[in-house]
Formats: sequence, structure tokens, C-alpha cells
Amino acid sequence: MTTEITPTRLSSGFSWTESPRWHNGKFYFTDLYSARVVTVGPDGDATTVVDLSDRQAPEGQRIVASGIGFLPDGRLLINSMFERLILVHDGNTTSVYADLRELAISPINDMVVDTAGRVYVTQLGFDLFAGESPKDSPLLIIEPDGSARVGDEAGLFMGANGIAITADGGTLVTAETYISRITALDIAGDGTLSGRRTFADVGPDTYPDGLCLDEEGAVWAGLAAAGRVIRVLEGGVITHEVRPPAAEAGVSTACGLGGVDRRTLYICCGFEVMDFAKSVDEGLGSIWTAPVPISAGAARP
Repeated sequence: MTTEITPTRLSSGFSWTESPRWHNGKFYFTDLYSARVVTVGPDGDATTVVDLSDRQAPEGQRIVASGIGFLPDGRLLINSMFERLILVHDGNTTSVYADLRELAISPINDMVVDTAGRVYVTQLGFDLFAGESPKDSPLLIIEPDGSARVGDEAGLFMGANGIAITADGGTLVTAETYISRITALDIAGDGTLSGRRTFADVGPDTYPDGLCLDEEGAVWAGLAAAGRVIRVLEGGVITHEVRPPAAEAGVSTACGLGGVDRRTLYICCGFEVMDFAKSVDEGLGSIWTAPVPISAGAARP
């Protein structure tokens, strides 16, 4: 039996919200098309942490701030989606941390950072916004020394999206959006990936997007085409679901566990993903929260 949890709207007025993260007592996310990283307090007040809207891309690409993560020293990493660059913000300045233009075949998407500072980056595999058809692509890995490589050992993924690491650091999971599947891999001590397997098939055409893990190894995933967020066990049993009201929230895309005890589920929602200017102008993106029974513990992000 699936338990339904009622969410509450925390904050609104954004374009398309993504990549919810809890770090050092604060909740962070990306306001994609406004090209910024934002924190929101428990009162719903939003503060811009990094504003990339004035950034000049080397090849004139639009600046879209996608996935984020934090290095062990606290610096903030930001995926600049169409530039295919990983940017780093030290609290004062923003610079390039890793150049993935020679490795990424498509816009880069989400990321997770392990305890050693190794970064696993997903990419769409195709340019959704240019009308291309979905195709497979590999994960990208940035080593703690800043060098980057293609994670060929893991194979190819159909629209790899949200990505997370279990509390024990031994398993990586990612959403393969275009086949509605969550896939798991084992992580070796040197960061290499193996043992690929299906964690859960979450239903045809549900499009799992952003996800996170709790300390029991269950995945919370936003099902972008199904209007809900689910907690699913390995094997596919759904134990809990949260349904932000579609009329107020639009599409539920990504989720992350935070709060003092990491038992608050933060949900990113939005109405307009394809028309960037409309998304910014309307400002209908929002953040919702829901109390959950199991803490994230040491799961990452």
C-alpha cells in the first residue's frame, strides 16, 4: 500500500526550478532560465547566491544553470548546461572548474559529488530544445584533481538525469528519463563504475527526472510526466507518493531531502520548460515541501 503525503508550497516566482540541494543548514536550487543559484529559508524568502545572467559564453550559448553540487572544501559547482562547462563559485568569484566540451555530446544536466570530491555528471545525449530525438550518451566523471573523462565503463544511458550516491558511498543511481527507469551501479574505491542493473522501472512514459536517496537506499524521484513524486524501493515497490496540485504547481520535476534532520522533501515544480523567455517572464516556478519518514542520512546529494 502506498502512503500519500500532502505537500505545502514554500516559495514561488521562479522560472524552472531544478537541482534541490541541502548544504550546511541551507536549501539551494537552480532557477534555470534566470541563470542563478538560489537559497530559500523556512519563511519562503529567496536569496540569490550566484547570478550568471551577465556571463558571456565563449561561443555565445545561452547561460542555463542546471545541476549543482558542493566540493569537500565547500565551493559550489554549477553545470552551465549549453556551454558544457562546470563552473565553480568560491563565495566571491565564479570561474571554470572543468571544461567538458571535448567530452560531452550534448547539453550537460545534473551532478553529484562524492566524499572525495569526485563529480559524476549526466548529459541529455541530444539537444531537446533544438527538437532532436533522444539518444544514448555516457556519464562524465571529474576526478578530485580536476581532470575529466568519459565514464565508458558504465555504458550508455537514455537521457541520464537526476543522480545520487547511497549513504555508504558504494552505489550510484541515475534516472534514465526516456525509458522511465532508475538504474544503479556499483562504485569502486577509485570511482570507477560497474555492476549496472535496473533499480526500478517506474511505469511507462512517467519520465523520472531529478531524484535523491534516503539512508535506507530508497529513491525519491520526480515523475515529470505523471504529476507526482514517489519513494521507490529497489525492485519497483512504491511506498510513498507526493502530489503537488497541478493547477498551482505545474510539473513536479526534481526532489531533494533536507532540513535539520534531512526529513523534509523539497520538490521543484514549474509550468514552462521549452520557452525560456516565457518561463522567466511568467515566473510560475515554485518549491514545495513535504515531511517524510526516513532521513537522507549521509546519502548524497
